[in-house]
Amino acid sequence: MSPTQLVVIFLVVLAVAALVALAVATSRRRALRDRFGPEYDRVVADRDSRTAAERELRERERRHAELTLTPLSPESRARYTAAWEEIQIRFVDSPAAAVGDADELVTRLIAERGYPTGDYSEQLAHLSVEHARTLTHYRDAHDIHLRDTRGEASTEDLRQAVVYYRELFADLLGEVPVRQQHPDDTPQDATSR
Repeated sequence: MSPTQLVVIFLVVLAVAALVALAVATSRRRALRDRFGPEYDRVVADRDSRTAAERELRERERRHAELTLTPLSPESRARYTAAWEEIQIRFVDSPAAAVGDADELVTRLIAERGYPTGDYSEQLAHLSVEHARTLTHYRDAHDIHLRDTRGEASTEDLRQAVVYYRELFADLLGEVPVRQQHPDDTPQDATSR
């Protein structure tokens, strides 16, 4: 084989290797984007580079895999659903207390499922692996709850916090905690629910 042919073969092999590496990187990036959704974009915006952000997200996946997550028993699910309904009822008379109770209930649910609850940022990182689509709502609800403890949240803010907590709550529970009624539904009394 001539030296020219060897150089051409080497360049072709190098080009194919580069294309394969690019395809693998693109595939990994797409998988992270699909898994983390809006959290992917948030982490990329917060880090110095896309590579650093993707490294962090892969590290979150690794740490998440070490958790022992447990599904809720039907009894536990029913208890949480009843507690959530009670929070929504109490909101009318005491919005701030209802938001505090919603924060506590979500934290208990997170713990019962097997997620760590000590450090808030670690908790968010673990939740982001399976619940990234509702994590922004949880952050916003928690921020409103903190603003409320400083007396800086309006009643509308508190209402929005309960809605946001409900998003993560339903995601963790695996179902909508309160039956949604549509205008064309026939009214039901509390005993038939």
